[in-house]
Amino acid sequence: MTLTKLDMVESVAKQNGWPKAKSFEIVETMLEIIKKSLESGEDVLISSFGKFCVKKKKQRRVETRLPVRI
Repeated sequence: MTLTKLDMVESVAKQNGWPKAKSFEIVETMLEIIKKSLESGEDVLISSFGKFCVKKKKQRRVETRLPVRI
């Protein structure tokens, strides 16, 4: 099963007794903070959960699968 943003919003609302609108705002804010940190090149560490980081991949030509000279 895939966990969606809506699933997170509903879970936050249910566990805290908050309206879904407030829970949506909280989830959206948290995801935006994580996104901006990753975009700026920072790693995101959430204790007891995991570490998020952006990794660079080598670019390849789709047709030949050979490395592209940049």
